Amino acid sequence: MTSPKRCLMIERKGTAMNTPHATGKMWELFNGDCLHVMRNMAAESVDSIVTDPPYGLSFMGKDWDRGVPGSPFWVEALRVAKPGAHLLAFGGTRMFHRLACAIEDAGWEIRDCVMWVHGMGFPKSHNIGKAIDRERGAERMVIGDNPNNRKNRKSGIVFQTNRDKSKITTPSTVDAARWEGWGTALKPAWEPVLVCRKPIAAGMTVAVNVVRYGTGAVNVEACRIGSTVETWPSSRSYGGKTSCNFTSSKITHRAQATGFVPSGRWPANLIHDGSEEVIDPLGSAARFFYCAKADATDRNEGCDSLPLRDAGSRTGDIDGSLRAEPLQRRNNHPTVKPNDLMRWLCRLVTPPGGTVLDPFMGSGSTGKAAIAEGFRFVGIDLSTGFCDIAAARIGSAHNLFNA
Repeated sequence: MTSPKRCLMIERKGTAMNTPHATGKMWELFNGDCLHVMRNMAAESVDSIVTDPPYGLSFMGKDWDRGVPGSPFWVEALRVAKPGAHLLAFGGTRMFHRLACAIEDAGWEIRDCVMWVHGMGFPKSHNIGKAIDRERGAERMVIGDNPNNRKNRKSGIVFQTNRDKSKITTPSTVDAARWEGWGTALKPAWEPVLVCRKPIAAGMTVAVNVVRYGTGAVNVEACRIGSTVETWPSSRSYGGKTSCNFTSSKITHRAQATGFVPSGRWPANLIHDGSEEVIDPLGSAARFFYCAKADATDRNEGCDSLPLRDAGSRTGDIDGSLRAEPLQRRNNHPTVKPNDLMRWLCRLVTPPGGTVLDPFMGSGSTGKAAIAEGFRFVGIDLSTGFCDIAAARIGSAHNLFNA
């Protein structure tokens, strides 16, 4: 295999990164196999690993998503991580058990699992009744318009198949009628993020390890949920010292006299996107970190100079036969994670001034977040196109936060 090549480097102000492949760089990207790139990195040289590896679902038919990275990848990741360093790895609900086993078998400790709950997933299900009629060559009778049929917000185009999914149809055969309403999958509404830690250095306590290496703990204070009094209950006792009653943006006179203002709730292992279908069952959603999925602005920020690329087509799956217009995007990575979410995760597990590694970088969402939080970043990806996109997005963040 060819050796990995350097995509782009940006000079930084301050101390140099403790790796053999960088000297005084704020961020550095490598286009190549992460297994080979990590083997050329110094041991115990990164403070955290925040990554979104392949889920092993063959997402959108992509070759890079045909398998979950096995233990050899995580063994090298363990070697380059400092003792006590955390690894945060996204996974798919169907295959993250294999990811967890591979990471654990490599020597990492599985500490927790964060749930990112969202309401924007699309059910990728096979309609059994329609499939039976189609196999029998039976034409279904149209009985009305589909109220769930939606137009593209920008183009106004209604996405349809040659059997017209904008219409409601009724089964034509006995077997189709028997199995009408049956499908093959649930609506995806959450994604797991495995929280793992490299074992603390031999003979050390967590406290000693943190002092020596800067790793081993999570930054609770910087990741508390809700920093304003509006996010807190109307009445609560804090620390047994004072009873604070909050009405809109004001604190009672007693709390004002003591100068005590709560800094927010303890960060939980649940993150949500603020959608109504998530908030309704949660009740007071303000106690959990909020982050919507990546929008077009977040996805394409910094990519103005890049060409439009094929991003596949808009597929609503239903029964697998949907035909839609081709999508063109400057950032055509299909699984871009939102900036606010990645910033929160980087901040949670990375010490001040630390180095974040993402061995499965994609379009650079982790790097963009790491730079925004003042961390250094090393990113690796096998795709030259994604490296170009990551360089543009991270470079834009670097210029914004280091002007």
